[in-house]
Amino acid sequence: MAPAGQRAYSGAVNNDASDSLFDELSPENPGDWALSLSIPADAGHRDELRAGGKSTSDALSSHWGSFFEHIGTDGFKDLNRRSDNLQRQIRDNGVTYNVYADASAGLQRPWALDLFPMLLGPTDWAQIETGVLQRTRLLNAIMGDLYGERELLKRALLPAALVQGHPGYLRSMQGVKPLGDTWLHIVGFDLAHGPDGRWWVVGQRTQAPSGLGYLLENRIAIARQFPKAFAGMKVQRLAASYRALMDGIKRMCPEGENARIALLTPGPYNETYFEHAYLARYLGLTLVEGNDLTVRDQRLFLKTLSGLEPVHALIKRLDDEWLDPLELRSDSRLGVPGLLQVLRAGNLLLANAPGSAPLESSALLGFLPAISRHLLGEELALPSLATWWCGEDAALREVLPLLKGSVIKPTYPRSGLDTAMGQSLSERELNEWSGRMARHPDHYTVQSWLPLSQTPTWSGERLMPRSAMLRVFALADGAGSWRVLPGGLVRLAPRGELIAAMQRGGSSADCWVLTEGPVDHTSLLQSAPSTLALAQQKRPVTSRAAENLFWLGRYTERAENSVRLAQIVLNHLGGEESNSRPLMAWLTATASENSLVLAGAPTATASPRVFARSLIAALSPKASDPMAAKSHSVGFNLRALKAAASQVRERLSQEHWHLIERTETGFARDCAALSAEAEYTTAEAMTALQNASELLAAITGSQTDRMVHDDGWRLLSMGRHIERLVTLSRALSLALEHGCVHDQAGFEAVIALFDSTITFHAQYQQRRDMVALIDLLVMDRDNPRSLAWVVQTLRSRLAKLAGSATPQDAVLAQGLPNPDTWVLQDLSNWQRSPEGLRTWSDLAELLDGCEIAAAELSDELSRLHFSHADLRNQSLGV
Repeated sequence: MAPAGQRAYSGAVNNDASDSLFDELSPENPGDWALSLSIPADAGHRDELRAGGKSTSDALSSHWGSFFEHIGTDGFKDLNRRSDNLQRQIRDNGVTYNVYADASAGLQRPWALDLFPMLLGPTDWAQIETGVLQRTRLLNAIMGDLYGERELLKRALLPAALVQGHPGYLRSMQGVKPLGDTWLHIVGFDLAHGPDGRWWVVGQRTQAPSGLGYLLENRIAIARQFPKAFAGMKVQRLAASYRALMDGIKRMCPEGENARIALLTPGPYNETYFEHAYLARYLGLTLVEGNDLTVRDQRLFLKTLSGLEPVHALIKRLDDEWLDPLELRSDSRLGVPGLLQVLRAGNLLLANAPGSAPLESSALLGFLPAISRHLLGEELALPSLATWWCGEDAALREVLPLLKGSVIKPTYPRSGLDTAMGQSLSERELNEWSGRMARHPDHYTVQSWLPLSQTPTWSGERLMPRSAMLRVFALADGAGSWRVLPGGLVRLAPRGELIAAMQRGGSSADCWVLTEGPVDHTSLLQSAPSTLALAQQKRPVTSRAAENLFWLGRYTERAENSVRLAQIVLNHLGGEESNSRPLMAWLTATASENSLVLAGAPTATASPRVFARSLIAALSPKASDPMAAKSHSVGFNLRALKAAASQVRERLSQEHWHLIERTETGFARDCAALSAEAEYTTAEAMTALQNASELLAAITGSQTDRMVHDDGWRLLSMGRHIERLVTLSRALSLALEHGCVHDQAGFEAVIALFDSTITFHAQYQQRRDMVALIDLLVMDRDNPRSLAWVVQTLRSRLAKLAGSATPQDAVLAQGLPNPDTWVLQDLSNWQRSPEGLRTWSDLAELLDGCEIAAAELSDELSRLHFSHADLRNQSLGV
């Protein structure tokens, strides 16, 4: 029998059967199992699984041997189940990575995470930690020099063209001194493990390095899959580094512990938005977008329902060019006008300070050894890959013959140029690249190619080696002081690929840093305020979040009403009631005003069948359909609901968000099937509407019972009730105008639109007179669909908001009709018009008043809480 490490394996691991391979191997030695199930690393690559990094070794490395000892022999049979659990956990937690170019995946793509972590021993980590800390000090010193004395340019240690010609060099930052003299608070370094066992720096990220949130989610997810190994192998924890970052920022702010820190995100359409929201929750920060902030008197403020509150520190997650449309990109809608002026005035700590884009250029790596000797008086402890900036003639001439074994990179990121692997290019392509480089040499940087080490991953039946790159982070824990987060984000290249990048279909892995000493069990809770202080703090609701919650409420109600109205219309058009002219006239008017049919469609009175076809066709047309731009029917409302919800996802439960997604996508799918039919079918349309109605009821339940009833929720609730008041008041006005309330079928249709059919018949049996209708739909304060209940609820919400946000909300309540003054007898009195028809002038006046008051309340809420344009309403915190 061949040695275990060399035995061929041709079958898949079976979770419930006794595989012959498992019978042959000794359960006392799980390492043999690992070797038998593994494929060696590719030639020339370091094999992280095997001893000495050699793919020819028939022994595991000591760390991987310990890992498999901890999971045990039974653990191998369980790996598929653990992998399935991991993917389910990622989906349930809503962990996503948005790939702009991946149209097939839609906006949200599940985060790709492998089951096995990368293991780093104390020796490897000591080398990484020493080198990363040194390089962070060096980069911070370079920033200080580039925007200060510029000695590096004067001494030609850095080419002026490489720095001042870089589009990310910000002349507006010249002479700025950041708080704590610290330019860089978070720095990411991309490292590769070479075949010789040395760690090499491939690149660095300084503007807004991503990964801090994803690596934390990776750690939590993988530690749950292997709890015994995680505890037994003494894996260093991460919380202490995050805590040090927050404490360091507070110490550098003049406000100290009272400093308000926010995290600036480009918004939910950014590819890494999940981690922005995740990191903000974990660190206890307010997640803000550019339009949540405003500058007044060279200070930065957060727009909240209570007014403007000061922001003392900002962790940014967008690149510098988007930060300030007044001084940088004028077309930016992501930043804050005047932000750089606040920074220059010394009134804000911005992590990281703007202007670091030149540090991200791969060309800089070639100049760092000499710069380190000049600024630090030290040789670099962690080497960079050999790098040539082609903007220097000597470097260009030297590197052109070496292109076949190198990587060609753009000097300036986001320049539109691609990265090319020399070994994958033909002779003709190499000549073409040489020509481009000769014409625009400064645009290109060439870096020697390093075969990435390959770490084991679980493929469902084998341990497969995949090329890996490690991103580690240095975090500032005080003025001019940093620590390295003991872990990192591992990016795995697809099998057979040379580049490890999430944008190219790669995946991720956790990184376990092992220690020989005690494990640090620091918790963020140890630095948090006391429970009593937290209980007394009020969570701020940003104006943007409040506005989106407000419209989430409105579109939820609007979607419910449009679904219910569409059901009523289709139900009555297909029955004997189509002969009722008052009912058909009311259905036509109400459906048209609620955008269920397009302008120009025949009325239900003229052609019930064509009217029904028009309504079904407009429910949710495809984006490619010319009708889609004009249709604002059910599908439009559901898409608008989802868009508003996506802006406040951090406030919604996963179940709530999944319900919204299911409703919108399910209805679009059902309507696409409808439009594929040669003949529109009312029955199928009714099924689609019923499915949407049931899911909308669940969404309403989530909003009512599963959200914290804070000021943001009160705005959501008011949005729902404003929409309800407008829709129902107008629908009842139209019913009076067209006289359908005097028709049996019309009377029932109006009751159904108010969703009060069961209540009405339980209370009034078969009576169908106006007194009963007005009593239930207008006066009854126990009926949540009555106008009195809606107005009463709006008044209550405004009173609560006035007590916690702004006193002006109490004034808004006075603009609403007062149900205490409504008298059933007066509203039930009717008069005869000159045409001989009965009219209810008092009721009609009340309905018009309700509709107008609701619209005015919506405008006033926007002016008072969302726009912050009226300075008289502003309260400035200190």
